[in-house]
Amino acid sequence: MPTQREVDEARIRQVVDEIAEGLQSKDPEGLKRLYATDIVSFDIEPPLQHVGIEAKLKNWAPVFTFFESVTYEVRDLTLTVGDDVAFGHAFARLSGTLKNGTATSGMWVRVTYCLRKIDGRWLIVHDQVSVPLDISSGRGVVDLEP
Repeated sequence: MPTQREVDEARIRQVVDEIAEGLQSKDPEGLKRLYATDIVSFDIEPPLQHVGIEAKLKNWAPVFTFFESVTYEVRDLTLTVGDDVAFGHAFARLSGTLKNGTATSGMWVRVTYCLRKIDGRWLIVHDQVSVPLDISSGRGVVDLEP
C-alpha cells in the first residue's frame, strides 16, 4: 500500500501533467483549477510578477490566441513533498503550430513549482519560469536543451 507521501507526490505529478493537458486542449478553466486564487507567478514575460489567478490566466492567454495546436512538454520533474507544502523543479517547452501555419519548436525554460495542500487538494501557489542570462549581452539564452 502506498504511503501518504507517495500518494501526494503522485497527485502533484498529476497536477503538472494537467498543466500540459490544459494548454494542449486550450482549456483555461481546467488550468484555473490547478492554481491557488492568490498565486504569485514569476513568469518569463513582464511584469516582474503576476499576482492572482486572473493574472496567471492572462499570462497563458497568448497561447490560446496565437497557437492552432500546442504541445507542452515537461522533463526531469523533481519533487520534494511535505505534509502540506511541496516544491519541484523541471524543464519545460511549449511548442506547436501557430494559427498562420508556422511550426515552432519552442525553447526550453526552467520551471519551479511551489504547492500547498489546501482543503485536501494540491494547488500551485507560486511558480517561476526562467532562462539563463548571458551577462555580457544582457540577453536570455534560449537555445539550450536539457
